[in-house]
Amino acid sequence: MSSHALEFIVPGDLQSATGGYVYDRAMIAGLRDLGWRVAVHGLDAGFPYPGTEAIAQAARVFADLPDDACVLVDGLALGAMPQVIEAHSRRLRVVALIHMPLASEFGIAPDVAERLRQQELRSLELVRHVIVSSRSTERELVASYRIERALVTVVEPGVWKPKSLGGSRNRHVESADQGIVEMLCVASIQPGKGHDLLIEALASFADLRWRLRCIGSLSRSPETVRRLTGHVKRLGLGDQVTLLGELPHDALSVFYRAADLFVLPTQRETYCLAVAEALVHGLPVVSTRTGAIPELVGDAAGLLIEPGDREGLRAALERALTDRALRTSMHVAALAAGERLVTWSQACERMARALDRVCGL
Repeated sequence: MSSHALEFIVPGDLQSATGGYVYDRAMIAGLRDLGWRVAVHGLDAGFPYPGTEAIAQAARVFADLPDDACVLVDGLALGAMPQVIEAHSRRLRVVALIHMPLASEFGIAPDVAERLRQQELRSLELVRHVIVSSRSTERELVASYRIERALVTVVEPGVWKPKSLGGSRNRHVESADQGIVEMLCVASIQPGKGHDLLIEALASFADLRWRLRCIGSLSRSPETVRRLTGHVKRLGLGDQVTLLGELPHDALSVFYRAADLFVLPTQRETYCLAVAEALVHGLPVVSTRTGAIPELVGDAAGLLIEPGDREGLRAALERALTDRALRTSMHVAALAAGERLVTWSQACERMARALDRVCGL
């Protein structure tokens, strides 16, 4: 067993159900299982827009770390505090963990994006190495931030693979036999995730037998939630669409097992853990060509459209809802695609090797 030590800097609520936090929690647990001593240091939830006190608190956290410590900093904080990174970059072995470049967040104003980009670039120039959770992020850092490819390591998320899907899929067939297609969407309800496009497209098929469960935070963008619930009501879809809110990640498998189709017309992703988890549960996917989603889904496990393509989404949903043979073939392909994905244990081993190599532990 290893006796390596890691200082992990994470802003906000580590228990949040977003993909980035799921990744961070899984890495912490997996590294500990490998014998690492992982100390987690929480920063203010205001990152990547920290106030004066948030920066001061981050500076205190860094100042308390021992010399030569191996420090992994979540990119949500790292890119917003270059002054703190600069003050400690020589005495600490700082490694960046970037899920998505801050400037690439959907919907932010161009001037804000440029400010974030410049701050993040300064921070990245100070660290010893950059670990990214998707190849799309690697490509973006190399192309737009001029980070040397040799300084970037890709450690993609893993998945928790269900022990058996036999009984679950039998229930899916029964629901399909009754003419009801159970759809699942897993994403925080906020701008850019495409819930509005999804509801608008599904309104064209109100006469078909389907149900949609949406799982994801209702508190990150209350205005988006208000608009969406009003949209559902105006379109008369209240009996078919349910917003379940955020659920503990461990509880999601029940809903993946109960679904026939996974839908997520997102505008911007880097990896998309929800799509990966849909595949390991054998769910056909209707989503968009962004981030790692095309690599995950391939040509046979789902139907992909360009982000924001309203008519393309409507056509893809029509095919998926009305063609049971297509859903069956995509289910088989989804299971095969899911089988090829690495587990969290394997992903954590890759993270351990990357940290070992950079920090010289």
